[in-house]
Amino acid sequence: MTAPVSSAPASPQPGFLRLRSVSLRFALVYGTLFVCSAALFFSFIWWGTAGLLEHQVEQAITIDSRSLFNIWEESGPTGLTMVIDDRLEQDVDDNALYLLINKDRKWVAGNLSEWPHQITSDQRWFNLPVQRAFAQDTAKVRAYALPEGYHLLIGRDISGRTLLRKMLTDTLLWACLMLILLAVGGGWLIRRLFRHVIQSISRTTQAITHGDMSRRMPVQGTDDELDEIAITINEMLDRISRLMEGVRQVSNAIAHDLRTPIARARAQLEDAALHAKSEAELRAAMEQAASNLDNVTAIFEALLRIAQIESGARRSAFVQFDLVPALQDVADLYQAVAEEHGLKCVRHLPDHLPFFGDRAMFQQAVANLLDNAIKFSPPNGTVTLSAEILTTGRRSDGSSDRQLSLSVTDEGIGMNDADMARASERFFRAEQARHTPGSGLGLSLVEAIVHLHDGQLQLASNTPGLLARITVPLPDEATTSSERAGAPPPPF
Repeated sequence: MTAPVSSAPASPQPGFLRLRSVSLRFALVYGTLFVCSAALFFSFIWWGTAGLLEHQVEQAITIDSRSLFNIWEESGPTGLTMVIDDRLEQDVDDNALYLLINKDRKWVAGNLSEWPHQITSDQRWFNLPVQRAFAQDTAKVRAYALPEGYHLLIGRDISGRTLLRKMLTDTLLWACLMLILLAVGGGWLIRRLFRHVIQSISRTTQAITHGDMSRRMPVQGTDDELDEIAITINEMLDRISRLMEGVRQVSNAIAHDLRTPIARARAQLEDAALHAKSEAELRAAMEQAASNLDNVTAIFEALLRIAQIESGARRSAFVQFDLVPALQDVADLYQAVAEEHGLKCVRHLPDHLPFFGDRAMFQQAVANLLDNAIKFSPPNGTVTLSAEILTTGRRSDGSSDRQLSLSVTDEGIGMNDADMARASERFFRAEQARHTPGSGLGLSLVEAIVHLHDGQLQLASNTPGLLARITVPLPDEATTSSERAGAPPPPF
């Protein structure tokens, strides 16, 4: 029989062993880079200093050898012996080494008693221990062959330089040790800071996952990168909350607004099935039910159209055109509707208005605004459609920043400030409009179309009535001139 496998979670490892921790890996990378950079820097200092000392010794020996060669050529062995003795007497630092031997390898001059056995060739540098005055020192020497079988050895005592280099090495090693400690401490601080940010994000997201949509990341007020991250995440969470609230409201509104026509259609069909006495009555009930179901279909089509517009899929239909004829067509269509309601429709439009966008879609937005204005205006009222070009500033190239300002005003029941703030929400209907036909999607569709054109929809009181204003950026003057001259429109 197979033993059951335990499903208990493994015990968490200590923090210094959790190599899968992002914060620990980040701290290790930081510490490694810090130590490697310091090691390279100190290596450069050490090699530079040691190389300079070595070069100074070699340069001094080379210059000295040239001078002694000249003496040999002028005075021979006797003159060279006198010069070596003179230099040894004047050597205050007692670091000069000389040895002159003849062809029989016997001592002639110098402060070394015998030729070192380690030196087997000329014109090479040697580091070797030398015995002087009962002391063993380290010297850097070089041998030179002279005429008549003589050999000259020139060197310098580098014991002091060796001691200095050892002190420099010890100092740099201690400095490296201190830098390693600093790297460890800095890595630990960075790890704590990194873990603090990650844990703050984790706590916030976990709280939201468990249903606390009000949780936000703390902002320290230092205006640094961490605050920028916190602010960005909080804005994202606010956006998500608004979208979720919008989805909830839309779901409730759909359930509420669709229940009535569906229930009405069902009741009409059921009543006709039970009480209809003729085919005409039954047909009338079916037609009425079909009309109610058509209202349901229209609501879904409006929702799909808004979703399509908000996704930006309709930007491919953007073209350059004159907006005035398009507005005239819509105004002509609603002129007759306004007259049927006893209203007066007034237009204030320029002769020419270049525009870049979707003609049919923008006409739909204006039509929705005119339909709402006519629907909520009392008899003998006035509905006004106006459009103008506003100059908002100058660009760096000297061209003007222009925008279209299109407004529809009425003299109807209007809205209060709270209703105007929510008017563009899907399925929202003000209390005064509860008993009028509609689904509450008209202004939502208008706002989606305006946003697709990079514009804004604003509502304000007209006292009495409502003012709906659309502002959309217009093409610059150069683009307009090229379009008038027949040039193809610029790419969007």
